[in-house]
Amino acid sequence: MKNISLLVMAAGMGSRYGGLKQLDEVGPNGETIIDYSVYDAIKSGYSKAVFIIRKDFEEQFKEKVSNKYEDKIEVKIVFQELENLPKSFQCPNDRSKPWGTGQAILAARDVISEPFSAINGDDFYGREAFKIIADYYSSGSNNFAMAAFQLDKTLSDFGSVSRGICEQNLNQLVNVVETHKIKKVENKKIECDRDISLSGNELVSMNMWGFKPSIFSYLDDMFSDFLRENISDLKSEFLIPSVVNDLIKKNIEKVQVLKTKSAWFGVTYIEDKPFVKKQIKELIQTGIYPEKLF
Repeated sequence: MKNISLLVMAAGMGSRYGGLKQLDEVGPNGETIIDYSVYDAIKSGYSKAVFIIRKDFEEQFKEKVSNKYEDKIEVKIVFQELENLPKSFQCPNDRSKPWGTGQAILAARDVISEPFSAINGDDFYGREAFKIIADYYSSGSNNFAMAAFQLDKTLSDFGSVSRGICEQNLNQLVNVVETHKIKKVENKKIECDRDISLSGNELVSMNMWGFKPSIFSYLDDMFSDFLRENISDLKSEFLIPSVVNDLIKKNIEKVQVLKTKSAWFGVTYIEDKPFVKKQIKELIQTGIYPEKLF
């Protein structure tokens, strides 16, 4: 086992999807996408899995997901709650939306003291993506890292998506530009809400990051700064790509771009689910996964 943890962000509300997609079954024996991520992490040598969830579905999550791993990998559960703010701030009464991925990762600061990979609970990343981050930190690197996917391998057939389009220099991340309303149109063209031309070969962030524990002190300070400016905006979110961009632009941290050929897929929309199930069935048939994971 390598001294690296997997941090799974699974506290989101799934508003576009229409339910708790973290718990949705996509494998032949009721497996969730999280199950495949944890299986890939174990196969890649990760030593601990930390799950960020909401308190209101803790028992359901343990029964459905995390209990089955406890004899395979160390398991920790932490909570992302609206009211979990720095002492000088109080959550607005009308707030219902989670505070974003930056606050989610911050919730794990008391249980992680080693390098870790942070992922979304509803995205399928593929084993190579887990392995390249584990290998990166096993080699002794002190920088942050990002698994980079090819844009055209990350789109949905059932609606537009948002992606962080990456700018890099000599495999160092320079900028992540959050780009919205990306969708396939006629003649294999790709449109978005920005006045740019997209080929599909662009590298994008799918919120799969490699971090050292130093990220927690940055998040602590930056979350307070964010709240001072945005606490009254009920839809504002403290997002990890913005945090990473700030650290890069201020020359505080370097972020290595780790390209993966893995095929990403996820359940942004309920209509995505049959495709995800089909893809997983094919991966089982080719021997990458067993019929029953755990």
